[in-house]
Amino acid sequence: MALPGADLLLGNVHDTRMADVIDAKHIGRGVIGGVECEQLAFRNQDTDWQLWVEVGANPIPHKFVITSKAVGGAPQYTLVIRDWKTDVPADEIAFAFKPPEGAKKVELDALANLDELPPAALAKGQ
Repeated sequence: MALPGADLLLGNVHDTRMADVIDAKHIGRGVIGGVECEQLAFRNQDTDWQLWVEVGANPIPHKFVITSKAVGGAPQYTLVIRDWKTDVPADEIAFAFKPPEGAKKVELDALANLDELPPAALAKGQ
């Protein structure tokens, strides 16, 4: 399942995000959550995306906006990062999902028509 913004967590985020960029612009400075940031805008065939990166010695992303041009209505996804925990030792990084009391498990195939994105095309013979 593709999740908007998940590629920001990859080890090779620059190579992944820049692979199909056809235009890039520096928009200027803005403030995100009280932090001064440089706003950068990028365009590729199917999406436009913007990234706000902290000014100074700690250049980490604070906001990421993706606009899907290939989907009707051009939906926009916004990710605002409030707290990067960059000082956690690698051997302590772990995620354990703890569902809230009363939560029910839903199978992924039950969510087939939940998103505005069209279903993936099946390979020949499937």
